[in-house]
Amino acid sequence: MKTEFFKKETARALLTIAIIFFSGLLFGESASAQVKNIVLVHGAWADGSGWSGIYKLLTAKGYHVDIVANSNLTFTDDVAAVKAVLARQTGPVILVGHSYGGAVITEAGDTSSVAGLVYVSAFAPDAGESLLGLLKAGPPNPESGIVLPPVNGLVWYDVAKFPKDFCPDLPAAQADFMAHAQTPSGLATFTTVLTKAAWRNKPSWYIVSTQDRMIPPDAERFMAKRANAKVTEIKASHVAYMTHPEEVAAVIEAAAKGAAK
Repeated sequence: MKTEFFKKETARALLTIAIIFFSGLLFGESASAQVKNIVLVHGAWADGSGWSGIYKLLTAKGYHVDIVANSNLTFTDDVAAVKAVLARQTGPVILVGHSYGGAVITEAGDTSSVAGLVYVSAFAPDAGESLLGLLKAGPPNPESGIVLPPVNGLVWYDVAKFPKDFCPDLPAAQADFMAHAQTPSGLATFTTVLTKAAWRNKPSWYIVSTQDRMIPPDAERFMAKRANAKVTEIKASHVAYMTHPEEVAAVIEAAAKGAAK
């Protein structure tokens, strides 16, 4: 009797240990599948430094964050720059684009490591579309500061109009500095037609800046809806990622958690 009892209790103990062991393995697999890599892509007339606030917030939470130093000279080169940074990641990635950077991640995001896309006041074209085509689809903005024709193939934004249009909710001195430190865009960034639209097969999140003077908020809402993106609206200018870093970082983190499910 005692021997039989001992055998039963031993079997139960071994079964319990096995359950705990395999549960631990499963939990470990789940944890390792969580998206911990974030890649940030800036837009036209800007550079990667604007992501500094987002970088600090996300790295403090344990995320691995890289910022792409895309040149804004040609769309093809910028896509290649993003793919080069993606190739350096270990594990799944959330790819984030601001403004023109949204078009870049739309093309470059059709990569197996990309688990989700986040658009921040950004273009989200479809395959067969270009930024120029999207801009022509809406009514012309007579107050636009885009300097045309291009100068030596480069498109600048009017320095005098830059603070009011691009970043009116930044301190005046900072907005003035950004205007004079702007990175010009090559004409090809506007005219190149996309061949892929990653949002068609990747989960997407979209931040609409309701005070945006660079991309009309209704155009942002249209692109977000077309991409079936989860939408967050922020009362901010075109540079919501700089003026509202906590809110933007929260959306990126939600994407990292949501894409892992």
